Amino acid sequence: MSERPPLVVLVGPTAVGKTALAVHLCQKFGAEVVGADSVQVYRGLDIGSAKPTARERTLAPHHLVDVAEPDRPLDAAAYARLADEAIAELARRGKRVIVAGGSGLYIKALLQGLAPAPPVDPALRAELAAQWQEQGPQAMHARLAELDPQAADRLHPNDRQRVLRALEVCLQTGEPFSRLQQRHGFQKSRYPHLLIGLTRPRQELNRRIDLRCRQMWDQGLLQEVEGLLKRGVPPQVRPLQSLGYRHALMVLLEGMAPAEALALMIRDTKAYAKRQMTWFRGLEGIHWHLPEDLAGVSRRVRNFWETRGEMP
Repeated sequence: MSERPPLVVLVGPTAVGKTALAVHLCQKFGAEVVGADSVQVYRGLDIGSAKPTARERTLAPHHLVDVAEPDRPLDAAAYARLADEAIAELARRGKRVIVAGGSGLYIKALLQGLAPAPPVDPALRAELAAQWQEQGPQAMHARLAELDPQAADRLHPNDRQRVLRALEVCLQTGEPFSRLQQRHGFQKSRYPHLLIGLTRPRQELNRRIDLRCRQMWDQGLLQEVEGLLKRGVPPQVRPLQSLGYRHALMVLLEGMAPAEALALMIRDTKAYAKRQMTWFRGLEGIHWHLPEDLAGVSRRVRNFWETRGEMP
């Protein structure tokens, strides 16, 4: 592990300004970005995932964007394998690496690995999926809360994949999934890294979220989702249950008024940003900066790479 390249890891809540800062750092230090966003990995999910623009990708090449089809979800373990490959290739080319994104589980899988868990039991998975359809997310989340309160506390009821996986593990092993994770410990880092968290005052972040959601709507989020459905992407797949996409489906499939769906999207995105901040505050060794603190962040990054022999 000591031979693995040192990573600068840039995290923070949605709409805080991660992409702009990552591009700035890449230009300043000759780096490239490895994305850590659980929606940007999917082809065709562009507007609702706030993918880097063509100009941003020209200024700073981005990896692990558009690497999977939406009807074949990419879990955290698969993401870590792809990220390992991208990082190794960048290291071979002599490029420094900036990992940037807001998906906490992807970040954890890359930096610390994942707790060992039993393999999927197809029969149990099918049974739980049927129960989800019959009983709904709130009932299944309540069931998880009985079996594993700690896991339920950190998972949103609509996070179908992770709620069902946590239930699977509980039922297969007879003990809470969170207990398996605690035993794993996540003590050994897979890469030497500098962890930088971006933050803004809550009111300012909420304004940015409000603006971003409205821009997504104006840019054609409904039309993007309509196109995905016409391509044959099932509406129940996990990527289409993510923020923005599930709200567009409320309009297209359930007849909700666009204004009402947009209001729900803004509310849910603000709640998600709050959960992201809770997750990232729990990461050991994180250094917090305002996104506009270009000098402070650049100085910290330079010092990190200099101590690792990555700067001339």
